[in-house]
Amino acid sequence: MSGHHQHSHSTPSPGRAFAVGVALNVGFVAVEATFGILSNSLALLADAGHNLSDVLGLLLAWGATLLAQQRPTPRRTYGLRGSSILAALFNALFLLVAVGGIAWEAIQRLGKPAPVASTTVMLVAGVGIVINTATALLFWKGRERDANIRGAFLHMAADAGVSLGVVLAGALIHFTGWAWMDPVVTLAIAALIVLGTWGLLKEAVDLALHAVPRGINLAAVEARLAQAPGVTRVHDLHVWGMSTTETALTAHLVMPRAPDGDGFLAGLKQQLHDEFGIEHVTLQIEQGALTHCCSLQEPTQSRPTAHAGCGGHHVVDGAR
Repeated sequence: MSGHHQHSHSTPSPGRAFAVGVALNVGFVAVEATFGILSNSLALLADAGHNLSDVLGLLLAWGATLLAQQRPTPRRTYGLRGSSILAALFNALFLLVAVGGIAWEAIQRLGKPAPVASTTVMLVAGVGIVINTATALLFWKGRERDANIRGAFLHMAADAGVSLGVVLAGALIHFTGWAWMDPVVTLAIAALIVLGTWGLLKEAVDLALHAVPRGINLAAVEARLAQAPGVTRVHDLHVWGMSTTETALTAHLVMPRAPDGDGFLAGLKQQLHDEFGIEHVTLQIEQGALTHCCSLQEPTQSRPTAHAGCGGHHVVDGAR
């Protein structure tokens, strides 16, 4: 007996937040780049470059969100949900490349620090604190359930902190005359961006490789399935992200006595949805002693205790 699927696609659209965020940041990038050139501030230009990369990242995430809402087709039976994972991955990689260019320019300027119009730097960066904070708040509610939204939130929140750092650098240059503070602060900004982006990159790579999504404990999922009435064993258990917001599960349940009707499956799938947020569930019921073995070969390292027949699940180290 193969289980039917439980689908829940009612994900609210964050399009308005993306539109407002993009508009605010495009305007600010133009202002910041202009005054960065006029004031000869690399820190201001670095922040403008970072904000520009965030605008492109917002556009990418926005586009992926729209694509993820497209209906499945005979060719793409999951629709385009995976595009949100690709967007999160490209977003993180693009940001790291942009930061590398900024850091390189800062290192070159360390040997030849140039005079900086510190008052202009402080005023423009102060405006950046307000705009970046406002943009980050637009994504506050959705940051926990979607890596795309979380990436947008983290970038905007980091930008607000970066702008604060630029203000402090401008103040130090104004009161001390230390022009070398501009490239030093730029390098500190680059380091903070890398630290903030690394977690998003790691999560995006994991999702692209069909790892168990963050926040789902695979052992707890297996225990929930094993505790169901009549289930003697669980095997071929796989949990992966179909997108940055939806999770899928497949598993084989050994039940010597088949359940009556579909109520058993429906109830178990509802439990998985309510407890773990798993949207797409496929369960196969097996009654015989000789069960189907998954073709994926599990590494001997970290292997769970073997059972008769095929053995345990085939996703290792799934707890997040």
